[in-house]
Amino acid sequence: MKANHPLYREVARIGQAIASPARLGLLDLLRQGPRTVEALAKEAGLTLANASQHLKVLREARLVEAEKRGVFVTYRLADDAVEGFYRALRGLAESRLAEVQQIARAFADKRGSLEPIDRRLLMRRMRAGEVTVLDVRPVEEYRAGHIPGAVSLPLKDLDRKLKSLPKRREIVAYCRGPYCVLAPEAVAILRHHGYAARPMDDGVSEWRAHGLPVAVGEAP
Repeated sequence: MKANHPLYREVARIGQAIASPARLGLLDLLRQGPRTVEALAKEAGLTLANASQHLKVLREARLVEAEKRGVFVTYRLADDAVEGFYRALRGLAESRLAEVQQIARAFADKRGSLEPIDRRLLMRRMRAGEVTVLDVRPVEEYRAGHIPGAVSLPLKDLDRKLKSLPKRREIVAYCRGPYCVLAPEAVAILRHHGYAARPMDDGVSEWRAHGLPVAVGEAP
């Protein structure tokens, strides 16, 4: 087909929609669960008007959907295919771009993980009461989806709720995936106070991608 074929033009709409660091950042946030425009703007460090404009572009490319309730508009990923597309895009960048590989190494150094965590073994140890898994993301992200059995303890609340955590158990903290700084920061605080803690590379989307269960709603 010729380069100006309508198929290429339409597929290019997806490429144009994600050709923005800000829009990729918004997609990454929406992988954690639905959010209002106001919450997305605050978390992404954007003005409300700027966030709204970027979300409009993503919506026109059918990558996100919006629902209005009263005066608030809530956005979510259009479907699981968008989640898979984002993960594949990031993986391609990690394999092809030296700059991304350098960023990945810097995050790995910050996490200080000595070895990968066996996900299924972690679940068994958690059920046996041998380890505490902490979800240190904001509460609304935990409600949208979390590792079954994980305790919701947002990073901002960690200092004042440390005494609720048993010191006799190992603690594994997770957040939004391998490029999220919340879990490493939580582990640094925990270790400073004498807890045996380590971060996990996985976020909920990586956990789900490996075919493992994800719970929704409040913890029992």
